[in-house]
Amino acid sequence: MISLDWKDRKNLTMLADFYEFTMANGYLENGMGDQIAYFDMFFRSIPDDGGFAIMAGVEQLIEYLRNLKFDEEDISYFESKNIFSQVFLDYLKDFRFKCDVWAIPEGTPIFPQEPIVVVRGPVIQAQLIETMVLLTINHQSLIATKSNRIVRAADGRTVMEFGSRRAQGYEGAILGARAAYIGGCIGTANTIVDRDFDIPAMGTMAHSWVQMFPTELEAFRAYAKTYPDNCTLLIDTYNTLKQGLPNAIQVFNEEVVPRGFRPKGIRIDSGDIAYLSKECRRMLDEAGFNDCKIVASSSLDEYVIRDLLIQGAQIDSFGVGERLITAKSQPVFGGVYKLTTIERNGQLVPTIKVSENVGKITTPGFKQVYRLFDNITKKAIADVITLHDEVIDTSKPYEIFHPLYTWKRKTLENFHAKKLLVQIFEDGNCIYESPNIHEIKNHCKEQLDLMWDEVKRFEKPHRYFVDLSQELWNIKNQLLKKHR
Repeated sequence: MISLDWKDRKNLTMLADFYEFTMANGYLENGMGDQIAYFDMFFRSIPDDGGFAIMAGVEQLIEYLRNLKFDEEDISYFESKNIFSQVFLDYLKDFRFKCDVWAIPEGTPIFPQEPIVVVRGPVIQAQLIETMVLLTINHQSLIATKSNRIVRAADGRTVMEFGSRRAQGYEGAILGARAAYIGGCIGTANTIVDRDFDIPAMGTMAHSWVQMFPTELEAFRAYAKTYPDNCTLLIDTYNTLKQGLPNAIQVFNEEVVPRGFRPKGIRIDSGDIAYLSKECRRMLDEAGFNDCKIVASSSLDEYVIRDLLIQGAQIDSFGVGERLITAKSQPVFGGVYKLTTIERNGQLVPTIKVSENVGKITTPGFKQVYRLFDNITKKAIADVITLHDEVIDTSKPYEIFHPLYTWKRKTLENFHAKKLLVQIFEDGNCIYESPNIHEIKNHCKEQLDLMWDEVKRFEKPHRYFVDLSQELWNIKNQLLKKHR
C-alpha cells in the first residue's frame, strides 16, 4: 500500500472547504459537537452518458482517514483568523477520528443515486471530511470509468496509459494511472506508479531519440543493440512507409534476429493510422515478422479506437494519453455528499434535501445497497437501496419497482442478493484490509462480466435498475409529503 509520504508534504487534514471548519466551530458553540450524523456520497449521472461507472480510490481514502490530525501550524493558522473559539482550537489539538465508514469496494460497477460511501459519526467530524471523500473517490472513479470505456473499445487488444505529461498535476498523473489500471489498462508510462503501486511501467523511445542520431537507421540500430530482447521502434519520425518501416525491418534482420531474439513491435504516432497499420502489417508479414506487434498512439479515445477497428486497422496495442488521464470528454464525476440521518435520543431520524429538480432530491436514512443476480444467467438484474438493517429474503419472490414511476414493477424469483457496502472504519479504526492493485483489477473484470452487454453500450446503453425497498420508499415519500 502506498503511503501519503510520497507527496513529501504533511497530512491532508487541512485540504477541506473552509466552511467545514466554520460549521465545526459552530456545532461546538451550539452544543452539537457530539451529535451523531450520517452522510452519503453518491453521484447523479454517469460520465459520457455511459451505462455504469467504476468505483475507485478507496485505498487512498483509507490512508487519508488514518492520517487525520492537526499540528501546531494548523492551530496557529486557525488562531490567526480570529473567528474560531478556544473550545474549537482545543478540540483540534486533541482531535481523534471516531467515525464509522462504509464503502463499495474498488473495481465494482456503480450507478447513480446509490450510496457509494457512508459516514456515521460526530457531525463535526463527518462534515469535516467531505471535501477529501469527494475529491478522492470522484477523481479515481472518473478515470477508472473512462479507461474501461477505452479498453472495451479496443476489443481484446491491450491498452497502455500514456498520459502523465497531460494530467492535471502530479497526483492526477499518479493516481490517474492507478485508476486506469483498475479500469483495464495493462500498464503505464509513469515510472513512479510502477515503483509505488507495482503497475508495470512501459515505454521505449520518443521522436527525439531518432532525431539525436545522424540518420534514422543509426538511431534504430543503436536502440536494437541496447535492447535486442525488447525492441520496439517508433517509425513515424520522417516517413513511415518509405523510410521508417524499411529501416526497422533492416535493423530487425541485422541486430535482433542474429542475437536469437524476435522484434517486439513498431509504434505509429501520427498520420492515417488505419491505412498505415494495414500497410505496415503487410510489409512486416512479407519480411517474415508476422509476430511483430503494431502499437498505435496519437490522441486516441474509445470512439477513435472503435472507428480504427471498424476500418480494419491492424493494431495490436494502443497507447492512450490525454483523453484518458483527463477524461477529456467529460472531466467531472459529480459525486456529492449529503446528510441523510441524525441520531436523537437513541433513535435514527431520517433527513431529506428537497428540490424542484427531482434529480437533486436526496434519499433519507441509514442505508445499504444490494445487488441482485439471476441464478440461471448469473447476470446482475438490479440494485436495491434498502435501510441498513433490512434483509432481502431470496427464498421467496421479491418485487422491485421504479422509485419515481412506481407502477413499473417486476417480481423476481430464483435470484440471490449481495451487499455492496462494506465497513472500512469502526470508531475511527480501520477494520478493512485493502486488496492489492492486481486483485482490484481482477475484481473489476469479474464484476463487469456479470453485467449484461446491453449496459455496456457506448451510445444509449440499457439503463440499469436502481430501486428503493418498499420500506425506504415509504420513508422518503412521507418526508416529501411533510415538506411539500
